[in-house]
Amino acid sequence: MQHIGEALVLLGALLTLLAAIGVVRFRDVFARMHALSKATTAGVLVALVGAAVTLPSANDTTSMIFAAVLQVITNPVSGMMLARASYLAEGVRVSIDAVDELAPDLDG
Repeated sequence: MQHIGEALVLLGALLTLLAAIGVVRFRDVFARMHALSKATTAGVLVALVGAAVTLPSANDTTSMIFAAVLQVITNPVSGMMLARASYLAEGVRVSIDAVDELAPDLDG
């Protein structure tokens, strides 16, 4: 069971590294935030599951589960708030590929 937990921690670290590479490589602010929020959440969750499997105490496992739940609750909300602030900020290049539902209504 120890080796499985170590492999999961390593996989979580690799997912987090991929998120960092995505932030550096992508040009659009929304693509960067997508890479950051999705891959980082997955990476941290996998690493926390690996740590929970590796740690011997039930109290430690409970702490890891609590940290994972907090990560799942807070990371999408913070990503949405950062995307909204980036959309509303002046001087930030925003390219929307589809219909822009947040644009002001020009007809009325």
